[in-house]
Parts: sequence; structure tokens; C-alpha cells
Amino acid sequence: MDEKFNMFMQTVDEHFRSFVSQINEYLIGNGCKCDIKLQKSGYVVSYVLNSNKRTLATFVFRKTGMKLRIYPEHIWKYQSFLDTLPEKIKKEIKKASVCKRLINPDDCNPKCVMGYAFALDGEQYQKCRYMAFQLTLSEENNPYIKQFLEKELRAGAGEIKL
Repeated sequence: MDEKFNMFMQTVDEHFRSFVSQINEYLIGNGCKCDIKLQKSGYVVSYVLNSNKRTLATFVFRKTGMKLRIYPEHIWKYQSFLDTLPEKIKKEIKKASVCKRLINPDDCNPKCVMGYAFALDGEQYQKCRYMAFQLTLSEENNPYIKQFLEKELRAGAGEIKL
């Protein structure tokens, strides 16, 4: 696995290598297993929680840059955090695809895992699980991305109360 991770790191923009390495160490240190696959668009690096076998986050390459897709299963416990995000991140979240299954369960593949319903800046959203929180790595975004992961892990561990 270390060899695969090192090969993946060679493809990461040098400006973000330290951040990607920090996220990797943080997630592994908090009970995640790292799974690395090579696809046409580049490496896909997923972090799966050992406790319940669900994916917490995935690094993906896109034409617009490297992104970290977060799967916040407990977003309702800390959705006010979304209002603190920079406008750039909010814009990415707001323009993400709507979750067809949340609107009408018959409009999407029945095997598709439902997306997320949440509030952002006082508005309600229903966004696709795979597009909602696909955040672009940048100097401005990275601290918020880390906070997002920390909040999700704490909420999943029951540390964030309603």
C-alpha cells in the first residue's frame, strides 16, 4: 500500500502534497483504511471507516484540479458549519447536482445511495451524494476541508450533540 500511495503522491500537485499527506495520516489515525485504485482520470484514493465499512472521503482528479469528495453521513448534526465555509466552497456545493432520489425515489437507480438534505445560508438543499461535497483543494479551502472531516468524524463518534 505504501508504494501505491507514494505513486499517487507523485501525481499530486506539489503545492498540495503536504496537505494530502496530512489528511491521509489524520484519517488513518482515526480508524480509516486507505484504498487506492488507478482509473483513467488518475488515482482514486478512498478512506473507509473500519467501524462501519462506509467511505468517509475520496481524493479524485478532475480537469479543474484535485478534489476531496466528502460523504458526511452526519451532516445534520453540524450543518451550521456549512455557513462558515468560504464563498468559493459554498458556490461548489450550491451548483452540485440535485439528488433525484430525495425528490422522487423512482427517478434514479434504486441501488443509488440517497444524497443529502441540508441547509446552507438559510436555504434548504437536496444534493447528490457524489457531487454535493466534492471540494477543490486550494490554499483557502484546505483548512475548511480538514475541519469538515474532523466534524464528520466527531459526529460519527457521537461527540457532536444536537
